[in-house]
Amino acid sequence: MLVLSRKKGESIVIQNNIVITVLSVEGENVKIGISAPKDIDIYRKEIFEAIQQNNQDAVMDLQAIQNAMLDMEGLNNNQGDNENPITNK
Repeated sequence: MLVLSRKKGESIVIQNNIVITVLSVEGENVKIGISAPKDIDIYRKEIFEAIQQNNQDAVMDLQAIQNAMLDMEGLNNNQGDNENPITNK
């Protein structure tokens, strides 16, 4: 991790197109401004982590649905063509 010291009004530049500026310092709170191209997503870390967790949960739900569908296909494939799935006749 790169650690830099900056004072109010000072900035750092990332990749020639992202500028982070210290706007104010009040006690333990530091207010920063970020100037970046519109195609760059910028999130607070806790929001980013929540998005990742939601995405992971959605993948897990999709896998559960796919597994259930495969289980249902397996049940249908094990039954004869003429059998009624309810009565097995």
